[in-house]
Amino acid sequence: MITCDFAILPVGAEDTECKKYVTAAVQLIKDSGLNYQLTGMGTQIEAENLKELYDAIANAQEEIFKTGIGRVYTVIKVDDRRDQENRTLDAKVKTVNDMLH
Repeated sequence: MITCDFAILPVGAEDTECKKYVTAAVQLIKDSGLNYQLTGMGTQIEAENLKELYDAIANAQEEIFKTGIGRVYTVIKVDDRRDQENRTLDAKVKTVNDMLH
């Protein structure tokens, strides 16, 4: 299981509000069928392989360009773990929560 945290930032927007852009990007991730979690600072997604991961992010980025933005800055963090099965986003969080006192 590959997990990813990413954020797409429109550069040159007329104001500081990003909800229109975030909604457009997250809608494409939702439509991809991949499991995702929206957070206050980005979006986390799970994928079986790098192609479906990068395709989903590329589609989300293209959607931002469709809003009329001329420049997009995307930050991607990928955890491609192949030594264990089913290391989902929820499993990672559960592991740490179980260790908390």
